Amino acid sequence: MEILKAEFVKGVVGGDYDIGNNLPQIAFFGRSNAGKSSVINSLARRKKLVRVSKDPGETKEANFYKINEAFYLVDFPGYGYSKHSIKMRNKMTKRLFWYVENSNVKPEAVFLIIDIKVGLTNLDREMIEKLKENNHHINIVGNKADKLGKVAREGKVSDIKKEEPKIPVLLYSAKTKEGREELVKTILKLTNCRV
Repeated sequence: MEILKAEFVKGVVGGDYDIGNNLPQIAFFGRSNAGKSSVINSLARRKKLVRVSKDPGETKEANFYKINEAFYLVDFPGYGYSKHSIKMRNKMTKRLFWYVENSNVKPEAVFLIIDIKVGLTNLDREMIEKLKENNHHINIVGNKADKLGKVAREGKVSDIKKEEPKIPVLLYSAKTKEGREELVKTILKLTNCRV
């Protein structure tokens, strides 16, 4: 199983995330500088499928990418730090919560992208609680694993599992592609995609 085709479909601003064809959705959440865009690009083996900005918080809409003509990866605005005003940051966070709580489309799973060097932040914990309250299938992807040694990596994963023993944690590196095969396999299995 592999990701063979990936294309940008549309960006959505607001509360309507049903784009009309009933394909499954896999949502990507994360803090503004956790590397969501880089993770998606590495999954698709495309350097510029998702624009990677040097400035955190540049994504302002939910961007839909059709994968293998079978499902969507949905890249949501990062939460937390950005150069935008507090009003704008709060607005983007509300969009995330709307999708989690009120959207007529329920994703097959939410992948929470974190910077493994930092571990879970209070903002990540808040998001996890919101996802749990609304019965979403959660996976944590610890990006930037290449920046830590073996002992430090194991310690970070252990800390997360102590807090969230029921949530799978996958070490990942958008740079070296570590963890890519496992993440692709997980996503394709969740969407029943056999390509």
